[in-house]
Amino acid sequence: MDKTSGNSLETALVTGASRGIGRAIAKRLAASGRFVYVNYRSDEKSAGQTLDQIQEQGGNGALLPFDITDREAGEKAVTKIISEKGKIEILVNNAGIRDDKLLVRMKEESWQRVLDTNLTGFYNVSRLVVKNMLSQHYGRIINISSASGQVGQAGQVNYSASKAGLIGATKALAREIAKRNITVNAVAPGFIETEMVDGLSLDQVALSIPAGRLGRPEEVAAAVLFLSSRQAAYITGQVLGINGGIC
Repeated sequence: MDKTSGNSLETALVTGASRGIGRAIAKRLAASGRFVYVNYRSDEKSAGQTLDQIQEQGGNGALLPFDITDREAGEKAVTKIISEKGKIEILVNNAGIRDDKLLVRMKEESWQRVLDTNLTGFYNVSRLVVKNMLSQHYGRIINISSASGQVGQAGQVNYSASKAGLIGATKALAREIAKRNITVNAVAPGFIETEMVDGLSLDQVALSIPAGRLGRPEEVAAAVLFLSSRQAAYITGQVLGINGGIC
């Protein structure tokens, strides 16, 4: 257990925590002494496995199913956390999707679905969380962006746009609330060993990465753990690339 003084009573919400990077983040935060709400949209089995693993390592948490693209559902979920715990100290906006196509072949629904999840989902969940953090004069918000949002990626115009927008939102919100002891940062993973890279030729991908390998979800989670800590109080509006040197 890598507990840090002052963390044992903190409450965290991790969206899209049923698998991959979200699961690794939820487990790492729980291991540090936080109570973690594990959000998922539909895969209850996988979310339950995340919670089981949290509890097996001695942590505490609860499942919190809701669709981040549904503003009313997001507000109800945040209200539920506040009614149960009184406050939310940590928010990790991790939930995201891909729907890769060349722009000339991309239908409007593919564009809109990715933007609704990856960018508007940030608004739907964050707005009330920020209001609560402002009232308590403390908070940590970490948004999971992507290297695609920094350099672009062919076939991912919708995904790259959504992740670039999330970086812009991170920097703007950080300026709005920094004086209330609330930090807002983004983590931008590159190629990480999750279901998000299914369908890619991983050997070829690895050759394009200076580090010569894909990253691990636990490596992203370690960065999120630091940014969620009180030791990171003077870091805000920043984008931390976890990408093996690709950008």
